[in-house]
Amino acid sequence: MTIRSTILAGVALAFAALPAAAQTYTAELGGKSENPAVQSDGVGAFNATLDAKTKQLKWELRFWSLSGPATASHIHGPADAKANAGVVVPLTKAGDVGPYAGAATLTDAQIADLNAGKWYVNVHTAKNAPGEIRGQVMKAK
Repeated sequence: MTIRSTILAGVALAFAALPAAAQTYTAELGGKSENPAVQSDGVGAFNATLDAKTKQLKWELRFWSLSGPATASHIHGPADAKANAGVVVPLTKAGDVGPYAGAATLTDAQIADLNAGKWYVNVHTAKNAPGEIRGQVMKAK
């Protein structure tokens, strides 16, 4: 089992005991998913839970093997996998130390975009300022 699969399995277990009103989302991040694609050994995992009653999205982001320290990371949207879009939710800022976790209250329009698979997460570095790794956020199966 690789480090990546071990981390993803652990995060999946953490989200397994969620209340029925919650929906989970995931994204696997890599350089090939950036637009345009980036040559990077970096990988990452984003996991989130949306509470339908409170509209609160709680998330966790982990990544490793980047070209250098992360300068920022965000959720962007609305956009398909091969398009770029503006920041919807900032996840980190320069100098933050991971793993990263947080929460944001979403609007109905944001929830609709999230459910439609129109959000992506990317992590920026100094070498790859527009983004080094990226992953489309999808409903967890």
